[in-house]
Amino acid sequence: MTCPGCGADNREGRRFCSKCGVALSLACGKCGFINDPGDEFCGGCGQRVTAAAGKTADLKQAPRDAERRQLTVMFCDLVGSTALAARLDPEELREHVRAYQGASADMIARFEGHIAQYLGDGLLVYFGYPSAHEDDAQRAVSAGLAVVDAVATLNARQPPGGVALAVRVGIHTGLVVVGEVGGGSRREQLALGEAPNVAARLEALAEPGTVVMSAATHRLVERRFSCRDLGAHALRGIATLQPVYQVLGERPAGSRADALPTAWTTPLVGREREVALVLERWETAGEGLGQVVLLSGEAGIGKTRIAHTVVARLHAVPHTRLDGRCSPYRQHSPMHVVAELVEAALGHERDDTPEMQSARRLIVGETNFAVLSRQMAISGVIESGFSRSSDEHPTRQRPRIRAIRLGPPTGNGLAGRSDSWRSSPQSPAGSRQSSPRTVR
Repeated sequence: MTCPGCGADNREGRRFCSKCGVALSLACGKCGFINDPGDEFCGGCGQRVTAAAGKTADLKQAPRDAERRQLTVMFCDLVGSTALAARLDPEELREHVRAYQGASADMIARFEGHIAQYLGDGLLVYFGYPSAHEDDAQRAVSAGLAVVDAVATLNARQPPGGVALAVRVGIHTGLVVVGEVGGGSRREQLALGEAPNVAARLEALAEPGTVVMSAATHRLVERRFSCRDLGAHALRGIATLQPVYQVLGERPAGSRADALPTAWTTPLVGREREVALVLERWETAGEGLGQVVLLSGEAGIGKTRIAHTVVARLHAVPHTRLDGRCSPYRQHSPMHVVAELVEAALGHERDDTPEMQSARRLIVGETNFAVLSRQMAISGVIESGFSRSSDEHPTRQRPRIRAIRLGPPTGNGLAGRSDSWRSSPQSPAGSRQSSPRTVR
């Protein structure tokens, strides 16, 4: 069923368009008979129904309101495309460009970017429109690195002497106004402002196979990505010199400092009971009974702050700390957190060859890898060759799970907090079980 407002195809039985919300069937105002879109006269009473259709057609022509947004703009382009066009047959060139665009679009979609325009062999991509995320700048940089890797993968599939493609990427973050531009049958949603222009100028500065970004984007991602300062550059059309940074790669999970500042300007208030509960679980784990603590709550309520406070209080206690971070745009990478932990334990870097990875493991990674394998085996994440001592009861290695639900803190730190714990489902009969309880 075709929408009369936007022309989108909808499945049979829908009453409203899934793209624009316009009614797909026209109800007669006199007899209530449901007419098909485009009907001029009612099939039930013969009255004219085109007035309603005219209203839906007007919706198609009405421009959307413009939005002022903070946007991260990525511009990527093939290097030497003019030389390729002169060397290759047009059909062969089209095949290579389509392969590059398809691989790039897959990587951009993975990080939920929006391709605003295909500009020949270039792509104009928005992160922050139409859907905004709190980490759009990080998504843009990750997508840029993924596009570079995807093009390298395409080159690896080429036969000896085949066409080698290279891409360069520029990224900038700034304020824009996103709205409809164009006229007639050619209309599109584009961002107007300085950000797209700066991103395009930065792309022109990048070396083949690299990602560069502005200082505005660098401030948002510097704790997650390793970067190299390329100095200040004059960009065409920009009055002042612009600092430029090249992205070297994503920092290993164990070395990131993007979660919290190194020092707090305000004390932790109203969370002493939660912190004490986590430390109590720590003491129990030290006695040989594995523990898992789950902190949950609304964004910004203080989960990470509690975790860092506990770590700070255990600073003088010998322990091994493993930091794993989940990511919404890694949802299609199974066991990504485990893989990151293993890479961090072995000291792997993003651009390491297999030979370099083997050398790092021999030099710095064996001890860390053994500790990591032990922790994962206890948690049931992976099978391991570690064995229990003969006098260790089987239940002592089964982790207990403590869940703490955080609410708004008060002076005594108890309001809105609930906690519960359970043992592994394989716990023997008679082992302690407790249902969730709420503390008021």
